[in-house]
Amino acid sequence: MAIMKWSDDLSVQITEIDKQHQHLIDLINKLHEAMLQKQGKQIVNQIIDELAAYTVYHFQNEEKYMQQFKYSGLLVHTHEHETFVKRVDSFQKDYEAGKLGLSIEIMTFLRDWVKNHILVTDKKYMPTFRENGLN
Repeated sequence: MAIMKWSDDLSVQITEIDKQHQHLIDLINKLHEAMLQKQGKQIVNQIIDELAAYTVYHFQNEEKYMQQFKYSGLLVHTHEHETFVKRVDSFQKDYEAGKLGLSIEIMTFLRDWVKNHILVTDKKYMPTFRENGLN
């Protein structure tokens, strides 16, 4: 059962970035499914590792374009990315140390953060990216 679904309202109208967002959503759903099925710590850790690594890759890709196109919202956007990465890293370390379990609160945080970030923050760079030929 998916905790988050891709929909056209999440599209930033840039194919490369939309595909990356879809993959992030897939990873969140994969983690949610692992939680529901009470899969073992090793499997959950692999999914968390994949989600963390892909998130960093995706954020670096977005930030590369922001720098290249001299996007005015770069600093605020980058700060949001850094805050999210730190939160996921903290969650990952606590989970691995057995201090924290995978919960619906964590899944809801991941879903809501990604959805709101795309709908609000990412949509702001659309005009700049498209003006510079990214589509």
